[in-house]
Amino acid sequence: MEKVDTAHSPDGAQAPGEFFSAFLPGRTHASDVDVDGSNIAYWTYEPVSVTAATRTILVIHGFRGDHHGLLRVADQLPEMRIIMPDLPAFGSSEPFVGDKHTVERYGRFISSFMAATGLGPKTVLLGHSFGSIVASHFAAAHPGSVYPLILVNPIAAPALEGPKGIMTKLAVLYYQASARLPRPLGLAVLRNRAIVRVMSITMAKTKDKHLRRFIHAQHNAYFSAFADRNSLLESFKASVSGNVAEVAEQLTLPVLLVAGEKDEIATLPNQHKLMERLPDGTLEVIPGVGHLIHYETPVPAATAIRTFLEEHPA
Repeated sequence: MEKVDTAHSPDGAQAPGEFFSAFLPGRTHASDVDVDGSNIAYWTYEPVSVTAATRTILVIHGFRGDHHGLLRVADQLPEMRIIMPDLPAFGSSEPFVGDKHTVERYGRFISSFMAATGLGPKTVLLGHSFGSIVASHFAAAHPGSVYPLILVNPIAAPALEGPKGIMTKLAVLYYQASARLPRPLGLAVLRNRAIVRVMSITMAKTKDKHLRRFIHAQHNAYFSAFADRNSLLESFKASVSGNVAEVAEQLTLPVLLVAGEKDEIATLPNQHKLMERLPDGTLEVIPGVGHLIHYETPVPAATAIRTFLEEHPA
């Protein structure tokens, strides 16, 4: 496995400070489990106190991310039990054994992971970005297996079409070329700090200098924690070949869309179109933020999630 040191504390928790509460380390439990022959690392954030509102939320992170990305949102939901695996081939988890990293295969991973960890149909499923594609396709294919569904920065339209299509196709070429280059050169291209920084600067919308530095540091630390170049290429192709709208009409459970007003990847007009196709949808738009709701606006995101779950009890 072509891994980098993710530089987190032994229990996987972020230290308390400007961007995390003092409660987070005490809530954090790191574990691993065998899922279909792959060792999967996951983190459980126990509720500070169990109340009638306490739910178990399974979180599916985005492409080239890991469990660290959604930590600020988890931190703002102290009454919830939140389980966040590193998806296969990302973070500290191994890639799939003998299978390609497709949307459908990641969906089967959710089934196997839930079975391995004893998660039942009252589990809330939350997906961010690429995770929104995986989560929505899973929920559509397995009605009654989770309740309800929450999608943050959901990918609402085909990435290979429209104004962003050319940039997406260029990105496909970038990942293909990186996979074909000699290993040291290919990894150097994929983990190039300048490329990661350009991506980070492009997505960050906040004017807060301290928060921007934090976001860039997070991307530097975790954006390159992938297992190998082939699984990364497969996962990227999966991330740009699917979208939530493909299965919108099949999502008969309540669905919350948490969208960023300035999101240039999952644009707001496409969120409204997706909303119209959902049988039971709710759209929450957070102003002034783009594709990094989980980093920039965790409080309004958590508030929207909490309200939605109050309205849709288990």
